Amino acid sequence: MALECVEHRRHQNFVAALLEGAGDRIFAFGASHSSLPVQDIVYRAGGLMLINPLYGPGIEALTTGPTTLGSQMEQMPGYGEVLFNNSPLKEGDVLIDVSVSGCNAVPVELARAARENGVFMVGLTSHKYTDAVTSRVPDGTKLKDHADIVIDNRVDAGDVVLSLDGVPQKFAPASGVTSTAILHSLPAGIIEKLLEEGFSAPVFLAANLDGGAEWNAKYMAENADRIFYLNEALLWL
Repeated sequence: MALECVEHRRHQNFVAALLEGAGDRIFAFGASHSSLPVQDIVYRAGGLMLINPLYGPGIEALTTGPTTLGSQMEQMPGYGEVLFNNSPLKEGDVLIDVSVSGCNAVPVELARAARENGVFMVGLTSHKYTDAVTSRVPDGTKLKDHADIVIDNRVDAGDVVLSLDGVPQKFAPASGVTSTAILHSLPAGIIEKLLEEGFSAPVFLAANLDGGAEWNAKYMAENADRIFYLNEALLWL
């Protein structure tokens, strides 16, 4: 399923549009469980060094107590604009915004504020899911309404894929797998496209390999103007 979502020609077109339409500062955001795929592509062996996470108090998956707080926080109108106003985002940057349902206030309002201020918006969501639910944003919009490019992770409404007689509801969530696979494919495509254009992208070497730490320190220093996760105050808003 994940491979179908990013089949080669469409994926290459997306990467080309991303690189052409935006600058070289890349950020990614997800609230609640949608933050987990984002975390998996940041500071990652084999990954692009230039992917910067945007965090916010109370909305990261399983980092607050009670655990239900994150779900309530991502529905709170106004918080998305607060996150944008306190972020390093500026005109020409790229923001990858992950929201499977695409209806909650925080990811939607963050996307709206970012796009209104000249940020190139990529929305990773599910068309089936978002079309089946009501927006929780006062203006009635959804993530797909504020994205320059929308990527569909193709999960069903409710983010579940299996059913059994005797079990009253469907089960087995799939978006964590599909969204993570899609997000990992994007830096891979960026690295390939940059090479075609004559540029070498900074890629992490596994720190557990001999020389890995030294390699990473060298290239992070060379790209310090595009790496923001080394400055915690800028990202933990």
